[in-house]
Amino acid sequence: MTERIVVGAALLDRGRLLAARRSAPEELAGRWELPGGKVEPGEAPEAALVRELREELGVDAEVIERVPGQWPLKPPYVLQVWTARLLPGTPEPKPLQDHDALRWLGSEEVWDVDWLDQDVPAVREAAARLGAS
Repeated sequence: MTERIVVGAALLDRGRLLAARRSAPEELAGRWELPGGKVEPGEAPEAALVRELREELGVDAEVIERVPGQWPLKPPYVLQVWTARLLPGTPEPKPLQDHDALRWLGSEEVWDVDWLDQDVPAVREAAARLGAS
């Protein structure tokens, strides 16, 4: 079975990381994740991330760099994460699809939310960029 990539954004702004609380499916609702989604066939992961952030949060973002590693999800999906930043003039993110809340987390708050298990290693890597452990 061919791996399918799910992209996640470690969206960084003024020393904070954006967390998104899932509203669906039921088994994931109420838990927090890095926003993102599935890469469409023929789409570059970085382009998918920009598209997903626009669809899910209503923002324009710039992809910065890939976070080392890749994490298994439900087969055949794997999670890859990139750091990203909001483009100047973009509005504040809003939960438009799949989420019911957003929260900017400073380095001391990163672990205050109940992250989805599969996001924890990527959040750990992203948090290191905030100076959190």
